[in-house]
Parts: sequence; structure tokens; C-alpha cells
Amino acid sequence: MKTLVNSRFSAALGGLTLLLAAASTNVQAASLLIDVSGIASRDLLGSGANTVLSFNIGAGSHVTGLSWDLTLQATNPSWLSEMQLSFSGSDATGPGVLFTPGLGSDQSGTAQFSGQSDWRVQGLDFSVGADGVLRLEFSEAASDGLAPDGLWKSGRLSLDYATAAVPEPASYGLMGLGLVLLLGTQKRRASKG
Repeated sequence: MKTLVNSRFSAALGGLTLLLAAASTNVQAASLLIDVSGIASRDLLGSGANTVLSFNIGAGSHVTGLSWDLTLQATNPSWLSEMQLSFSGSDATGPGVLFTPGLGSDQSGTAQFSGQSDWRVQGLDFSVGADGVLRLEFSEAASDGLAPDGLWKSGRLSLDYATAAVPEPASYGLMGLGLVLLLGTQKRRASKG
């Protein structure tokens, strides 16, 4: 009888281990390529005149970095350093990053900017909400009353993020089986003790 109980306990423990392995989240790295060619930079952040793009990158995805290769044009008296892009979840007031590719270029005209940034290293990484929506808003740090103040003439962004895999229905079935086995083992132990 003792061997039978030990066998059941081992089976329950093995089942639980299998369940934990199946239910553990597998983080998968991904990149979102965004063509920003021809997008106007119009007004202050939050203005209804600004261009807003939304992408579904998966519930709770963690945004970790950005690479860019851009050509920007600022119309006089606007400056290249005033053109900005905010990254956030669907709630624009939540965590996010305000990206200014022309930082330090305090002049009008056209210029090319490229680079990359690991937001984890800088403490700027953030997660989108349960709806999975990543929101981008193109705006100006100072509105000069022009229409538009600037133009993202050409270029691409590559946004890095990590998404967690969602367990499939078979994993939930295994979790339930493991729980039943574990409860059965505990019940038998309680009746013996």
C-alpha cells in the first residue's frame, strides 16, 4: 500500500512539474517595422491635429528599444529638435517614451538622423496594457503656428518588444489534471495521518 501511495505522489509531483513547465510563460522577442515617410509634425503633444498610429503588439507586451534611420524636415521658424514622437500604450497618459531624433539640432532645414537605443539600459522600457495596443503620436515640442511645422520626409523605425506566449487549451487541461492528482494525494495523506 505504501508503494501505491508513493507512486501516486510521484505521479502527482511529476504532473505538477509538467504543468508548471507547460504553463510557464515563454517570452518571445519581436520587432515592429514602421515606415514614417510623409508623416507631418503639426502641434503640441495631445492635440487632435497630430497624426496618431496604433499597432496591436499583444497584451502586456514589453517595449524594450528602438532603432531609427530618418530624414526630417523642419519649416522655418520651426527646429528639427522640436519634432518628437511619443510611444505609449492605448492610455497616452500612462508609461511611455518621448523620442526626439533631432535633439540638439536647433535649426530649420532637412537632416538625416539614425541610431539605436536599448530602453532597458536607460530605464525607459514599458509595457502596453491588456488591450495590447501600442500608440504613436507625432508632435512638436513648440508649436509655431505652421501647417505643418515639420515633416518626417522618409525613414523607418524598428521597435523592439517582448511578448509572452498565452497557454493553449491543452495546457489548461494539464493544469487541472495536475491539481486533481495533487489534491488526491493530499487527501490520502490526511486520512492516513
